[in-house]
Amino acid sequence: MTSKTNSDWRFRLKRFWAPVPLLGWLLGALGAVILEHIAGDPFSELLGLPKIPVLFGALVMLKKPLLIPSVLIYVLVIYGMPLALVGRLCSGLANRAAKRLLQFSKPFSILIHLVILYAVLHTWSDLSAYRLLTLKFTLIAVMLTLSLNVINGYMGEFSCSHPGFMALGAYVASTFTLSLFVNDRLFGEALLPPFLGPFLFPLALIAGGLVAALGALVVAIPSFRTRGDYLAIISLAFMFIVKSLFENLEVVGGPRGMGSQPNWANLPTVFIWTVLCVWVINNFVRSTFGKALNAVRDDETAADAMTVNTRRTKMTGFLFAAFWAGVAGGLFAHVLRYINPGTFGIQRLAEMLAMVYFGGLNSVYGSILGAVSLSLLSEALRPLEILKWIIIPLLLILVMIFRPTGLIAFREFNVGNLIKPKIQTRIED
Repeated sequence: MTSKTNSDWRFRLKRFWAPVPLLGWLLGALGAVILEHIAGDPFSELLGLPKIPVLFGALVMLKKPLLIPSVLIYVLVIYGMPLALVGRLCSGLANRAAKRLLQFSKPFSILIHLVILYAVLHTWSDLSAYRLLTLKFTLIAVMLTLSLNVINGYMGEFSCSHPGFMALGAYVASTFTLSLFVNDRLFGEALLPPFLGPFLFPLALIAGGLVAALGALVVAIPSFRTRGDYLAIISLAFMFIVKSLFENLEVVGGPRGMGSQPNWANLPTVFIWTVLCVWVINNFVRSTFGKALNAVRDDETAADAMTVNTRRTKMTGFLFAAFWAGVAGGLFAHVLRYINPGTFGIQRLAEMLAMVYFGGLNSVYGSILGAVSLSLLSEALRPLEILKWIIIPLLLILVMIFRPTGLIAFREFNVGNLIKPKIQTRIED
């Protein structure tokens, strides 16, 4: 009886929300963040909160449990009500708008959805510098997780070299900007006028990605001549070699690191690079080359027999993933505006692997979910200090037990299905 009641409840809830398209959810989220801008301060004061909750109240609830009811009311009123009212009650209007946009032009429809998504993120992060920093790091985590999933998921190998690629990108991009556009203690006076810096900053990120891809050759050439777990061993050694290299290179600061990177990695820049990364990697894994990667993963001998050049396929995928890790490293350096070799060690590797396997292998959806959820969870549990590193691994263990391939695995990221209207959606009992 209880099972049937729960099933009926889930069915009614799904039936209630099913007609809402992505455009409706985005408009609802935009309404929520605008409401927070207008009424967040007075409403939080009315509820007895010291300030507007930063990460949906998680930090406040952990620090002051007595404020849990106030936080829940705040989240329900500020976020829950606009999402429910705008998303559900305006679903018909949102479906008609989504249909017209799709009929006009699919690229234009995607652009409108991205503009609204950026407006939501910008408005939400504009209330707090901490929110802004967390959002930037989360977007960079999406790039790192996606690129690592190309190797560990789509290629079926186990690589530990991503922190090394990230370090190469971070140091190369930082050297590019500090030596050319900034009067720096390590590199002296700027060689070019500083006003050119923001326009040439993409070149710094691309240079970092290219050097990371060249570094990937050092791992790929010996690794792909062997079989089994040798890639994991060689890639782990590569990570420690890169870390040790930068610790002993005084020209880039040695163990003290590099600082004073120009503040050019603003939210629009990080958002655009993240969208570009998702688009390029999604197209890559859905292409013929991506299918070849899957064939090599499933059975390398059979793929080779079907005329797939397995070694070239694996090397291309490996260098492609390293490039995006290098770009993410360059963005990371200019968001944090300080880097040192210790940033790119074993803990960074553990975080990346956790995001990949938590979200799901062989899935762009899974990579995005894993990066966003674990990044926000890590920040939300920050007040627990050392206990945070007990809770998160336990959560990962539970996921590995009940969903060994991750939360969303082996599922294609189809933008067309995301943006299409849901007027015709039916739910069968």
